[in-house]
Amino acid sequence: PPELSILNNCSPGQLEGLCSFLQLSTCPEPFLVRFCGWLLALTPDLSYTSAAILAEQLFLRRVLSLTQPPSRHLMAALTSFCSKYSHPFCRVLVAAVLQEPGEGTEQTKLLCELVEEYLEAPSVQLMLSQVLEVPLSEKLLPVLQAVLGRQEVLPPELLDLVVLTLCQQAPAFATSLNFAKLVTAVLTVYQSQVS
Repeated sequence: PPELSILNNCSPGQLEGLCSFLQLSTCPEPFLVRFCGWLLALTPDLSYTSAAILAEQLFLRRVLSLTQPPSRHLMAALTSFCSKYSHPFCRVLVAAVLQEPGEGTEQTKLLCELVEEYLEAPSVQLMLSQVLEVPLSEKLLPVLQAVLGRQEVLPPELLDLVVLTLCQQAPAFATSLNFAKLVTAVLTVYQSQVS
């Protein structure tokens, strides 16, 4: 709808107010899918800040409250939004999931699925750098495994950080099968770069 062009003309505060007024954080998921489809068609594209605010308003509460796999509507909306605005999405949502205490099993599975199926290489690298900024936990090992499973060419400084993190964290994961798999994956995928 032409009215959505207002999203390009709002200040961050106005956009947050508009999202609150429209109750986007709690709107029904079928509408969420339609709204994200409209966002893809919006010209010009949303600014980084506007996309980050929308990622937070549309998805943050829903993703953090997952206790079972996301519905097909939520997954469709997420992947639609990520197809165009993956960088702000990762900046907002991945950071929140990583800082969330507890197991976060469904959130971890969601991040893995996004890495394996939907995110482009630059966003995968951003997610990897975000994961490496927080202390490793069993919850995060599958996400790292998913990133390495893509066998992307990583910038040397990011690969060095992966190797350094694994070396530093090894004693804490002495009995972890997931950690052993992760180390094996690094040595397999990046054997020519890891001495």
